[in-house]
Amino acid sequence: MQPVVLKVRMSCQGCAGAVRRVLDKMEGVESFDINLEEQKVTVKGTAAPEAVLETVSKTGKKAEFWKAEAEAKEKEAPPTAAAADTPAPVPVAAAVEVSAAAADVAAAAPAPPPAEITA
Repeated sequence: MQPVVLKVRMSCQGCAGAVRRVLDKMEGVESFDINLEEQKVTVKGTAAPEAVLETVSKTGKKAEFWKAEAEAKEKEAPPTAAAADTPAPVPVAAAVEVSAAAADVAAAAPAPPPAEITA
């Protein structure tokens, strides 16, 4: 039973009360905690995370999954095909070495002949 953690924009006790009322009535919710200061709602039970988000959103409060939850899910998920095609970032030191090597090659190359200017 993984808890569902939401960030819910609540500005007062009335907002928290609205969230409390919908969660009290929701099937599959065994317990919940509303932290008004952090604007965080933690729900425990068997209700699907998407259903909890939808129910809380119906109060008119802006609700989204807590970022730490989303980041944890991203870390657990295997990389997508798009991520596999993305080249790895080049460390800055390696980029500087390549630039220095390119400058050495450019310095060793003969200069092109001056262009003729015709009037």
